[in-house]
Amino acid sequence: VQLQASGGGLVQAGGSLRLSCTASGRIASIGNMGWYRQAPGKQRELVATITSGGSKTYADSVKGRLTISRDSPKNTVYLQMNSLKPEDTAVYYCNAAVIDFILTHSNYWGQGTLVTVSS
Repeated sequence: VQLQASGGGLVQAGGSLRLSCTASGRIASIGNMGWYRQAPGKQRELVATITSGGSKTYADSVKGRLTISRDSPKNTVYLQMNSLKPEDTAVYYCNAAVIDFILTHSNYWGQGTLVTVSS
């Protein structure tokens, strides 16, 4: 199983970006999917998660600005990022809880995509 993330880049404060992450491989189903981020010199932190049923959770710092969604038939999770701030600058990682065809549960990470917000 591989997770391929895309959509990062350089944007000015107040701007928007949309991240995408698609899982591929021997996948029977996917449970929770999420986005995490790691800023320079800091630990990786949760940004947002979404269950297979569509329930969402967000870090307080991103509520009202970032929106997570998923397209389950496409095994894809999105992160719409609006009103970006310089403190949103980080490498963003997607995560997925995958169940394969022999019902093994495994957790996978994408390779990370860099988001840089200039002031």
